[in-house]
Amino acid sequence: MAEKKQYPAEEGLFTWPSNSPQLIGGRCKACDTYYFPNSSVRHRADCKDRSATGDVLLGRKGKLDSYTVQYYQSPPPSPNPEPFAPNAIGWVSLPEGIAIPGILTGCGLEEIKMHMDVELVVEKGSQDKEGNDVLIWKWRKI
Repeated sequence: MAEKKQYPAEEGLFTWPSNSPQLIGGRCKACDTYYFPNSSVRHRADCKDRSATGDVLLGRKGKLDSYTVQYYQSPPPSPNPEPFAPNAIGWVSLPEGIAIPGILTGCGLEEIKMHMDVELVVEKGSQDKEGNDVLIWKWRKI
């Protein structure tokens, strides 16, 4: 039997492997705007130098600004874990002044509270055809 593997759903979104994973974002050095993912450069309208960008590791901890509960499976081609269970998707504010969405993990739906502290984790999001774990970022209640 082949050994089960783990790999990121997409390269360059977060540090992996890591016991303290971080999202890989970007920052414009001219207008001091942070963005995620780092392949999606965004600037303020008054930015004078749109070429002065660089990669940056974003903070691991944040506050839950908003959330919703997804009670249905995502349509193809999005992978869905089996068996499907409702999950919460949160919008998390980071110290850099941006907010990043992600699945909330480590607590039941009834435990979710606005402005609760969360931290970034990398966990299984789905499995590929060979049974390997496809990893995504999530936000875990602290």
